[in-house]
Amino acid sequence: MSLIQIFIASITNPKKIAAFRLLPIGKVLQYVFLFVTILSVLSFINFTTGFRENSSSIEGLLDHVEDIEWIIYPFAFIIQFIMTTLLLFIRISLVAFGGMFILKLLNRRGDYRHVWRSTAFAYTTPTIISLVFLYTGLTDGWITIIATLICIFYLGLALKYYPQK
Repeated sequence: MSLIQIFIASITNPKKIAAFRLLPIGKVLQYVFLFVTILSVLSFINFTTGFRENSSSIEGLLDHVEDIEWIIYPFAFIIQFIMTTLLLFIRISLVAFGGMFILKLLNRRGDYRHVWRSTAFAYTTPTIISLVFLYTGLTDGWITIIATLICIFYLGLALKYYPQK
């Protein structure tokens, strides 16, 4: 199954999200890192455009940055990639931990690794929605809360398709 097919199924079909728990971990990590790369590029674009707007009020800073931007931008992208990776993996892990409680409430069978894989795919729609919310003026805290609740909702729908005990 290609990554585009997985992406479309992750948005539209909770039953397939549950089935994706059986995918090899390499395919799951490939999907997650593709998502991290896209988020890092968008974050980097936001950084570069926002930095130009914010630094125009400080006259000397803009001249100094133009002299050393060849070193600032690569390091900024690397740091943003690392931070995005770290935050996304922490969010997926915490929601998967909560998914284990949902699994027990639904009286379903599954390991943490299966729930983690399903959570990685269930986080697709909340991530897209959070990208849209970034441009509406909501604070980062509210965006994180909304994205987490949507992910838990998607994960709950997917966990209903896990086998019963």
